[in-house]
Amino acid sequence: MKKYRSSFLLIIFLLVFWEFYVRSGSVNIRILPPPSLIFEALLYHWDSLLPHVFQTLLEAMMGFLIAVILGFALAILLDISPKINKTIYPLLIISQTIPIIALAPLLLLWFGFGILPKIIIVVLYCFFPIAIAGADGLNISKKQFMKLLVSMDASYWQGLFLVRLPSSLSSFFSGLKIAATYSVAGAIVGELVGAYQGLGVYMQQAANSYSVALVFASIFITIILSFLILKIVMIVESLFIY
Repeated sequence: MKKYRSSFLLIIFLLVFWEFYVRSGSVNIRILPPPSLIFEALLYHWDSLLPHVFQTLLEAMMGFLIAVILGFALAILLDISPKINKTIYPLLIISQTIPIIALAPLLLLWFGFGILPKIIIVVLYCFFPIAIAGADGLNISKKQFMKLLVSMDASYWQGLFLVRLPSSLSSFFSGLKIAATYSVAGAIVGELVGAYQGLGVYMQQAANSYSVALVFASIFITIILSFLILKIVMIVESLFIY
């Protein structure tokens, strides 16, 4: 916790400055509520917020786990064959030029207003950094050890699991941490386009009723959920990388 002390102090300073700035009358309290009112609204409306929090967390976790599996599989596939790598890698780059929010209405049209379109959107947000980081990690793995294994007649899969995967874990987890921060935001994007429940729906309803404090409360919960998923990834990373 000591290494994050300066960050916590900066956050506290910004919150205190925000509180005093709004309370001084420099800005309308209905446009920018102070942190005290935001946390008060969060506590007062917690019972109504909780189902939406669970819905968004479920969508984010399911989409993130599917993205991990698909990204890991594609990273290995890109490593197996240079031809596949040259064919698919440019397509992955091109796919990131398409704004996912533009695809969201189509996914809702194809799959309805249930949980599936939100999971797909989360997968689309998280899949790319996992696949690219994993593929790059495998590509720069320790080649001298691979030459040793080849001289001992080791198969590709033996070299992959004995040398290349362990040496690429650092890159792989870097991609996972980036994807973890995208997961909750991806779920909320899907909910904003169309859903029955979730923080995106709650945020939209609060904005339509001019409850700015509840909008900020929803944003605060979004940050907490993102950090929660990121912390889980960091704990798993500590188990694999010493």
